[in-house]
Amino acid sequence: MQFIDTHSHLYLPEFDKNRDEVINRAIRKGISKICLPNIDTRSIKPMMDLVNKYPDFCFPMIGLHPTSVRKNYRDVLKKVQEHLLKENFIAIGEIGIDLYWDKTYIKEQKKAFREQITLAIDNHLPVVIHIRESFDEVFQILDDFKPDYPKGIFHSFTGNLYQANRAIAMGFKLGIGGIVTFKNSGLDKVVKDIDPKHIVLETDSPYLAPVPKRGKRNESSYLVFTAQKIAELHNITIEKIAEITTQTATKLFKLNK
Repeated sequence: MQFIDTHSHLYLPEFDKNRDEVINRAIRKGISKICLPNIDTRSIKPMMDLVNKYPDFCFPMIGLHPTSVRKNYRDVLKKVQEHLLKENFIAIGEIGIDLYWDKTYIKEQKKAFREQITLAIDNHLPVVIHIRESFDEVFQILDDFKPDYPKGIFHSFTGNLYQANRAIAMGFKLGIGGIVTFKNSGLDKVVKDIDPKHIVLETDSPYLAPVPKRGKRNESSYLVFTAQKIAELHNITIEKIAEITTQTATKLFKLNK
């Protein structure tokens, strides 16, 4: 039984004291690969250092996170493009729109999102989309690329069934993490009605640890709790969830090359 954590910020300082232990725990729980979304220019070096240390286990993305978008976003995107020419990345991410923390740079967020989608399409890479309180805005921008939508993931999906089906109709997968185990999130009712073939597993570690680890620093080994919850919702085995989601992530990110 093997799993892929499609979204972990394992390179962040929260893991500096015991990163190797975290990786070993993940391996013991059946995690075969961890996908690393970038945040901004400051996170590229620690991310790539981790990738170079664990080249067959950690796989990097490149992109500018919406909460890091400022007036100078184009300067940052130039550096993103420079790295894209020098290194191998599995996706453009983490990109998107965040209207939860700060709406100051919403215009720049939209422009940066649009430009990074174009970058992904031009380089034949999937996108990993951060979508917090911004479904309408994200769908509107994606529709500008119709019918040639990029492939990718709606990361940390917490939307309703209509939004889930709309994303799926565009060809996207839903990144499901620890929130599905939260008692009052309502996400379990949505996931129950989604075919597992449209789902990939993620932790978003160190954030959003699943029950029974809620409130603690999240890590990839906890992915099994999310997988078990999804298996229960669909009345199938956790082994089947592992098989389906691993195949989906492997194909999307071309991890078998």
